[in-house]
Amino acid sequence: MAVRVAVVDPLPMFRHGVTAVLSAAGHTVDLPDDLVAWASRRSSALVLLTLAHEADWRLLARLRELPKPPAVIALIDGVPAVQGSRAIRSGARSVLPRGAVAPLLRRTVEATLDGQSVMPTGVMTAVLGAAADTTPLPTAGAVWLRELAAGTTVAQLALQIGYSERAMFRLLRALYKQMGASSRVEAIMRAREWGWL
Repeated sequence: MAVRVAVVDPLPMFRHGVTAVLSAAGHTVDLPDDLVAWASRRSSALVLLTLAHEADWRLLARLRELPKPPAVIALIDGVPAVQGSRAIRSGARSVLPRGAVAPLLRRTVEATLDGQSVMPTGVMTAVLGAAADTTPLPTAGAVWLRELAAGTTVAQLALQIGYSERAMFRLLRALYKQMGASSRVEAIMRAREWGWL
């Protein structure tokens, strides 16, 4: 049974370039408008998904929830270690810089179809670092994140524990950095993923 490949990227020229590279390598490529519907109709599929906006990350999460999730190669820009690590934790099988050259794209697709994971070394280091850093948070940090997840504002949290709002923001930024998160939402999501909340 042949595996179909879907390419999802906001730029038409990029999609067509990737399609040309993969078609030349013998793959059947689709450019679906509704990726979830496309993937749910297939028992075996591969998706090249550019993760540029939060909507793309939500789409990755929706794919992971399918009864038979497709293998996903996350195409990323920006800081590869941070974005790539997040992509792997979010369900991508492989990670590839969006600006990768054609031979690297072909090798990554073939390896992923063979059941392997491919990612830059920095991404692997970040993934392993995140996995090793899943020890419980200090009690205060866990309490703060629970409160924020429940809808408490930073000002209310600061008042509850006796800090100024400015000091609370500094403490939370340090906590997010310790977790490798760039925002409150990402820190809460990671804390939930790692079983801290």
